[in-house]
Amino acid sequence: MKLAIITDTSAEIADKYKKRDDLYVLEIPISIDGVDYQPSQIANEKWFDLMKSAKDAPKTSQPSVAALEILLHKLQDEGYTHVLGMFLPAGISGFYANAFYLQSEFSDMKVEFPETYITSSPLGYLVQTAFDGLDAGKSFEQILSDFKFQRDNDNAFMLVDDLKWLAKGGRLSNASAFVGTLMNIKPLLQFSEEGEVVVYDKVRTTKKALQAMKNLLMEKTKDGDYKIYVLNAGGDLAHAKEMYDFTLEQGFTDVEYTSFGPVIATHLGVGAIAVALTPKIKA
Repeated sequence: MKLAIITDTSAEIADKYKKRDDLYVLEIPISIDGVDYQPSQIANEKWFDLMKSAKDAPKTSQPSVAALEILLHKLQDEGYTHVLGMFLPAGISGFYANAFYLQSEFSDMKVEFPETYITSSPLGYLVQTAFDGLDAGKSFEQILSDFKFQRDNDNAFMLVDDLKWLAKGGRLSNASAFVGTLMNIKPLLQFSEEGEVVVYDKVRTTKKALQAMKNLLMEKTKDGDYKIYVLNAGGDLAHAKEMYDFTLEQGFTDVEYTSFGPVIATHLGVGAIAVALTPKIKA
């Protein structure tokens, strides 16, 4: 089996995997105040600074379906037998629906684009786990099975400073919750089972929202071994650091404290934090 994995720049991938010849990443173009950027070419912190000083809310575009089709032809010519595509969830991007038909267009390759229902570092971790399976000699079917197990059992909970970023971008499914911000309610957000960003709960204060995130982390990880991410989008990092310290105090040993990339920060806004958990696959 010769397997290529394709993802997009919403996924945050560890450096050692980025250098692989069998990894391909589609750009999700982003723009702010009329200037276009490629997420792969701009540092996260630089993007946060641009967001803080922006006159208008930044925007993202879909990856190019045409570029994906060209890439698939290239992979076929290079003798790849299998392709696994892991992209931004259909619940927050139309790209998946537009690219779906390409799975059946290549008779010499098995092409699979399973729904991911999540993004950012957890999506990157799904990519990394698939490569680990490939390196361990697992079959394509087993790699897909491992992916689906992780996808179906992962979770991400987010706390944002202001819902305007999600509301303007149309990425908040139950957008009526925006009223909650006006009433000084702190919404706790979650990726739903359909890959949409929804309000999980409404809490009166940030302190209570953080406690709710801690409770959810402990509840969702009581069975099994999990990879934990604590993410931030710049701004005041005190709350993200508090969440990170809590995970260590609870005995979690595989925890990464990191930042959102430009694509996801664009929609969550500066100051957003999240805790994400994905079950680990045994070798």
